[in-house]
Amino acid sequence: MAARHLALITGAGDVGRNVVERLRSQDVPVRVMVRRDDERAAQLRALGAEVVLGDLTRPDTVAAALEGTRSMYFAMPVSPDHLLAATVVASVAREYDKLDALIDMSQMTVSQMTSTSTTESRQQRLHWLAEQVFNWSGLPVVHVRPTAFLDNPLFTTLTARTIRRNGTIELPFGTGRTSPIAVDDVARVIATVLSDPGPHVGHVYELTGPRTVDMTEMADAFSKALGRLVSYVDVPLDRWREEVLSTIDLPPHVEEHIVTMCRLHHQNRYARASDDVERLTGAPAQTIEEFVAARKDFYLG
Repeated sequence: MAARHLALITGAGDVGRNVVERLRSQDVPVRVMVRRDDERAAQLRALGAEVVLGDLTRPDTVAAALEGTRSMYFAMPVSPDHLLAATVVASVAREYDKLDALIDMSQMTVSQMTSTSTTESRQQRLHWLAEQVFNWSGLPVVHVRPTAFLDNPLFTTLTARTIRRNGTIELPFGTGRTSPIAVDDVARVIATVLSDPGPHVGHVYELTGPRTVDMTEMADAFSKALGRLVSYVDVPLDRWREEVLSTIDLPPHVEEHIVTMCRLHHQNRYARASDDVERLTGAPAQTIEEFVAARKDFYLG
């Protein structure tokens, strides 16, 4: 039975919007904090969510958004302000002292990190530190650590471009294995936890696809889903960064994070699979083939 308390969603990106849709379908009241009252905000209102303007780095707006809520989903885009935002949220939520659960969107790489490890990106380091802040706060925290998203441009926009051009997936992953997960599956887990948070407080959930694959196996899954031959071409990281990533014109912090993700894939640091999605929601995570087949027109153009 879904809880009927007011839930605050602070990350209104792809995962957050999906969570709002799922909670509203269960008649769970939802408040969403956004930075701008734009078309996205209008779409959230159309789903039945209350929309408030705010900034996760500003304690006054976080406090106002929390008023009357009993649970919170904390997430934000890749940003150098991630740790600041987490610290603000932890401080304000601790003073508020009425939350039954705070769901923290983290990253799977955090489970491989230590206080002195140095091979991760700055963004991954910020997630590790944010988890420490939430744990020290004494709040009823649930950490959700997804692996790389199937919806990431690495596996969508950039891959679609080379599939259309010459039937290839071109990435600098070498023979490393990966287990990417769909946004929909991560949102299913978060909505499940928010609907009945009590049993999940204090837990860490690592969310992956159903199995690990190397990039040749990923290309095979694309081939089956698209009905055309797709092969993997390994590209040196420096060349890929210069010829592909630089064309997207990303902020330096985001570009550095993506480059590090690629390097860690090459080092086989993403070669892990978990059944947490199925265990929590009762349905397995989507396979790569299922994800791609549902977006066949997008990939083939």
